Amino acid sequence: MILILIVFAIVGFIVQARLKSKFEKYSKVPVAAGLTGAEVAEKMLHDHGIFDVRIISVPGKLTDHYNPLDKTVNLSPDVYHGRSVAAAAVAAHEVGHAVQHATAYAWLQMRSALVPIVSFSSRMLSFIFLFMLFGNIIVHMFSLETVLLTIVILQSAITLFTLITLPVEYDASHRALVWLDRAGITSVREHNMAKDALKWAANTYLVAALASLAQLLYYIMLYLNSRD
Repeated sequence: MILILIVFAIVGFIVQARLKSKFEKYSKVPVAAGLTGAEVAEKMLHDHGIFDVRIISVPGKLTDHYNPLDKTVNLSPDVYHGRSVAAAAVAAHEVGHAVQHATAYAWLQMRSALVPIVSFSSRMLSFIFLFMLFGNIIVHMFSLETVLLTIVILQSAITLFTLITLPVEYDASHRALVWLDRAGITSVREHNMAKDALKWAANTYLVAALASLAQLLYYIMLYLNSRD
């Protein structure tokens, strides 16, 4: 299991490094329309008939996200103020999530419904592993089979969340790229750059999903072995 975690940690690091490299590269390429990320986000929202979503700047790098609870598109300073291909791609991607929300996109609704369950599962797993570190206290309270089955159930919720996240992210990128092209925000050359940047962003979610799936399979094997 440790080896699996190390492998995925290395792969994750490589993908993250590649993502940062791509965004730094495309952050230096001016977008044809000359709009800032915030302006791109506002235009895309309006083009989709969405007027109840706010666009705000949040600190950090690659901290961009859409919050369905308060309907805000949160853009990092480089994206919010940037007039680059990278800024336009990220801003459009986050608005893609807002469009999903406005159109009741099924995968987004499922992911949102799982958020409290995943939060609970993550906390419970942390408690279980913490107790197991200190003399297997929890194993003395319950059977090993029961503990492992609980771990499998909790990890299943987390893995399901990471898998559902994939179509949500890929769809948001697809919506972004289609609109950027249709609205004339990017040229053909810039469109390919935006597509490349969003592809590497999506790869981070893919690695996370595969890592979570590998963990789940490992826990399932431990559980099945405990029954023998």
